[in-house]
Amino acid sequence: MEKYIADLKDSLLEYIPSVIVAIFILVVGLFLIGIVISSSKRIMANKGVDLKLQKFLGNLGSWILKILLFITVISQLGITTTSFAAIIAAGGLAIGLALQGSLANFTGGVLIIIFKPIKIGDFIEAQGQSGTVKEIEIFTTKLNTTDNKEIIIPNGALSNGNIVNYSTKATRRVDFTFGVGYASDIKKTKEILFGILNSHPLVLKEPAIGVILSELGR
Repeated sequence: MEKYIADLKDSLLEYIPSVIVAIFILVVGLFLIGIVISSSKRIMANKGVDLKLQKFLGNLGSWILKILLFITVISQLGITTTSFAAIIAAGGLAIGLALQGSLANFTGGVLIIIFKPIKIGDFIEAQGQSGTVKEIEIFTTKLNTTDNKEIIIPNGALSNGNIVNYSTKATRRVDFTFGVGYASDIKKTKEILFGILNSHPLVLKEPAIGVILSELGR
């Protein structure tokens, strides 16, 4: 018993420095993680990043850094971390494959929020749908159509497809088509249309208006 107690004391004396260092690494690591996450959120706020994206990226970064800190602490205690790294890698791969579509939508949402090709209140046309942007979330974007329907578009498809934004420019050309008979004087028709457009108070002088014969119909 005395030999067992003596061996235990020796083991504890050898193990105590590692425990102290591990606790020190844990405390300092958590403190530094807090500083890094707070600084990153402040930078994102100054850059005008969406609040939802700030919280999501902050939480994601915090978890990743804490996992790395946990591996560092247990390795300091002499525990083999190879198995932990393998489990984390396998779990990450499985989650990535299971959430492949969701990750694509998340990436698309991040790109939309950062580069801002659209914003809330814009009238857009995308993925065969058109409407006013009501809400831009991490995974989806919601549109309100002109007949008051809500359309939810996955951000992965939205960011990878064509987007027509009708609200980006302050002015936009509007085309009108008029039909006239074959017996009508084309030159006179143009003069009348030019006169109407030039006298209308809502028609802009620049860019210049145009009246064009588009086709000879049946």
